[in-house]
Amino acid sequence: MATPLAYTARYAHPIAALRTAIADEQYWKDRIEEVGGPGARLDSFRADADQVVVAMTQAIPASELPAAITSVRPGDLIIPRTETYRLGDLSGVFEAHVQDAPAQATGTITYTDEGAGCQGVADGSVAVQIPLFGKKIEAVVAQKLLELLTSETEFTDTWITNH
Repeated sequence: MATPLAYTARYAHPIAALRTAIADEQYWKDRIEEVGGPGARLDSFRADADQVVVAMTQAIPASELPAAITSVRPGDLIIPRTETYRLGDLSGVFEAHVQDAPAQATGTITYTDEGAGCQGVADGSVAVQIPLFGKKIEAVVAQKLLELLTSETEFTDTWITNH
């Protein structure tokens, strides 16, 4: 059974500004550099009038992981991640997995206007298929993802303000 992943981002800017950022490759380059973690990289960016697809790779350093995880899977957790957005209604899906481990996170993102700004609601789950340790690892991965989403929200608001 997967661990739920729920996060609500609140932005000071309207959806139109967020849509413009998401469709800008420089936004993604800057975001991965600023909050992507050690060794993070933007693997690909593809945008057209209707859709944006972004692939990136991030890592959680072994030094930030509890022993319950590093005893089962030593070393940094390398996490390939893909986000796909429909620009019309500004909604999307995300998928991430841990390289060389049976762990993944999937879900949806929906944006709505909220006053002068907007909010983005991520609804998903984290699943780790390792007997005995799976739930513990899911909880840590979910917590790290929530921390990352918070950092990405703060970065995005600042980036939009400065561009």
